[in-house]
Amino acid sequence: MQFIKELFSVNEILTVSIMSWFVAQVLKTIINFILLGKLQLERMWGDGGMPSAHSATVCAMVIAAARSEGVSSAIFAVASVVAIITMHDAMGVRHETGEQAKVLNQMIEEWIDISEKNSPFLQNMHLKEMVGHTPLQVMAGMVVGIVVGCLYPMHLV
Repeated sequence: MQFIKELFSVNEILTVSIMSWFVAQVLKTIINFILLGKLQLERMWGDGGMPSAHSATVCAMVIAAARSEGVSSAIFAVASVVAIITMHDAMGVRHETGEQAKVLNQMIEEWIDISEKNSPFLQNMHLKEMVGHTPLQVMAGMVVGIVVGCLYPMHLV
């Protein structure tokens, strides 16, 4: 038990960030179960969905950096810029990639002849659709990150 306590007290900013990611992934798995009525454990490590684990992770990092090093520190500035870029990318490029994957998967389903669907090459043509986030999913992740970042008991110097 002492080893685990020491491991998590080594770098509190990293610990808070990882904890926030984990909380978001658990919430995502539970929400997915409620909406679909079936447990999909791959949601624990998968991208996309509600809430955004990327947003939760980087927002917790920002809060932990602020609490640990102060808002005028370089680490807080770097964490803030990384968070802004990550959340913007999740809603922009990654979200559009998922939307394009949906269209391409639909085109493959409609255009490929039934006998061709059994070929090994075409069986691997399904593109991953859940790679990005809606603004609501990013905001929910941000809230998770802020809450975890604020609630984690840090040893302030």
